[in-house]
Amino acid sequence: MNKEDLLKLLNNLDEENEIVLPKKHDRVLLIDGLNLFFRNFAMLNFVNEEGLHVGGLGGFIRSLGTLINQIQPTSIYVVFDGQGSATNRKNINSDYKSNRNIRRITNWQVFNSLEEENEAKINQIVRLIHYLKCLPVKVVSLPKVEADDIIAHLSKKLESKYNSKVFIVSSDKDFIQLVTKNIIVYRPIEKDFYTQETVKEKFGIPAKNFILYKTLLGDSSDMIKGIKGLGEKGILKKFPELTEKELDLDGIFSICENKFKEHVTYARVIQSIDELEKNYTIMDLANPMLDDKEKLFLDNLIKDKTPKLNENAFLKFYHEDGLRHLIKNIEYWLTSNFKDIISE
Repeated sequence: MNKEDLLKLLNNLDEENEIVLPKKHDRVLLIDGLNLFFRNFAMLNFVNEEGLHVGGLGGFIRSLGTLINQIQPTSIYVVFDGQGSATNRKNINSDYKSNRNIRRITNWQVFNSLEEENEAKINQIVRLIHYLKCLPVKVVSLPKVEADDIIAHLSKKLESKYNSKVFIVSSDKDFIQLVTKNIIVYRPIEKDFYTQETVKEKFGIPAKNFILYKTLLGDSSDMIKGIKGLGEKGILKKFPELTEKELDLDGIFSICENKFKEHVTYARVIQSIDELEKNYTIMDLANPMLDDKEKLFLDNLIKDKTPKLNENAFLKFYHEDGLRHLIKNIEYWLTSNFKDIISE
């Protein structure tokens, strides 16, 4: 072997053994903060030594560790609804989320009144934000903006500009419309990751058609009405086109105009065009309800440095709140879970 061939061989070995270091935007975890908090609050009736319910707080922190172990993110965002977050959508449909004020107690075993439970929720959310600010996590909230809109914008920007693999954590099905090759939705209620293949398997349609699926069926949890008589079992029989190709709302209207004599469902769609267009706008996360200033703020947030871990402050809160052994070996939990989060 001559000198030139030897140098080529050594260069090839160097390239093969080169270590590719992860970048901050490689794997991004976007958490719907209130969604995950309320799920833990309802499920975990943990009371500390002072008799205070801390299930939502402790459960969220424990869930965060589980998510980090599962997803191995390089950066994390926890997103909360801003004050008056439903305002923009209520201006389009006054019934939007009007059922959210129904007065009922979630945990009868722990609380004596609705007021007592609501106070516990607020106190735990405020305290949770204190904990999160001790971690290498970006906490996001904007006045009059829903978490859905912030998460939608961040996920699309991270995917398009940074080629990130994005994991959205929420039990809200609205996020399914955002699923792409690089955007995955994890639904804690099912403990399932929704990829393009999962959406096709579970609903029989491409992920981009999910917004049409929801618009036609409506969303009772948000008080958005669908087409009368149309349900999950019948929608693909009436609209098989949803399974075949990506459509838009005008495409649905065209199908109904051509078939309105075949079934009353098609006629009802034509009669409800204005209402369906409003509902589509409300649920369309491809066009989040953000102004240019809010978009710029979020774009800059992506560029900002990730906060550093403040282990001492976190542990101080943890012991003050009497979370005790809710998380085993909390010191190790902190260092092991957040060691790979990149702060540059």
